Amino acid sequence: MAAEQESSITNQAPAFAKERPLTANQQLLERCINHCLEVVKTASTCANWCITSDKSQTLAECSRSCLDAATITAANATMMARGSRFSGPVTSVCADICESCASMCEHHSHYSEIIQQCAETCRRCAETCREMAAVA
Repeated sequence: MAAEQESSITNQAPAFAKERPLTANQQLLERCINHCLEVVKTASTCANWCITSDKSQTLAECSRSCLDAATITAANATMMARGSRFSGPVTSVCADICESCASMCEHHSHYSEIIQQCAETCRRCAETCREMAAVA
């Protein structure tokens, strides 16, 4: 009997586990966090490529811009995920830094597909962060 009860208990999902549809703001938050995390990856990769390429002197400023974008997006994703009261202003700054990085990478995109991909990822993140900052 105890085994039957245990079996039926473990096969039931707890009441709180039922997922509810996300609101528009929750969907935007999730999208913004995901876009920030994409920038962490692509901007870090781009910065590394810039530093190690034979054009490292030419791409020094681009590399710094990518490192700034990777740093702020990592912080922003973390702050948004935990509902920080500062996430609104940080998200706005994040949008500005991603926009700047996108412009810098677009200027140098002829050197590598990696740089072009970083520009696109940063641009998308900047747009989403601006949307998020408007409702935060």
